Amino acid sequence: MTGNFTDLLKRLVKAEVDFVIVGGFAGVAYGCTYLTQDIDICCDFSPANLMRLQKATAGLHPVHRMTPRRQKLELTEEKCSQFKNLYLDTDIGQLDCLGFISGIGDYRSAKKVSRIIDVEGIKLRILNLDALIESKKAMNRPRDQQVISQLEAIKKIKNKKDCGKR
Repeated sequence: MTGNFTDLLKRLVKAEVDFVIVGGFAGVAYGCTYLTQDIDICCDFSPANLMRLQKATAGLHPVHRMTPRRQKLELTEEKCSQFKNLYLDTDIGQLDCLGFISGIGDYRSAKKVSRIIDVEGIKLRILNLDALIESKKAMNRPRDQQVISQLEAIKKIKNKKDCGKR
């Protein structure tokens, strides 16, 4: 896992942002060889949580990646209700904050099908393997087909290991 991604995740954890890691980075955490350009998280889009996210990224010059003029991230409690997703560029990497995950649902649903992992001494919530596979299948993008194959192979190996422990 790249240092920049780890640094970004550490900032989110330190600021107590409620989130679940989803997408390519979650696949990498399970052992996929797929390279990812960003971190995708499903997060609580409450004003309080988005303000913590803004605090976490302060000093990293976050900008809205999908806006024509790449506007700075300048949230207020009132502005927070406008967003369903945030696609940010920061000095240390891209962060996609999603309010809904295909095949899973909103943040509460994603949290229910997540587990906690340890990455470089920080506890991170990540979609469990079955949920990650389901989300990739639901998105039905050509680029996800290879990831789905790898995740299913990882699941098969994991299941064999788990059976051997009994």
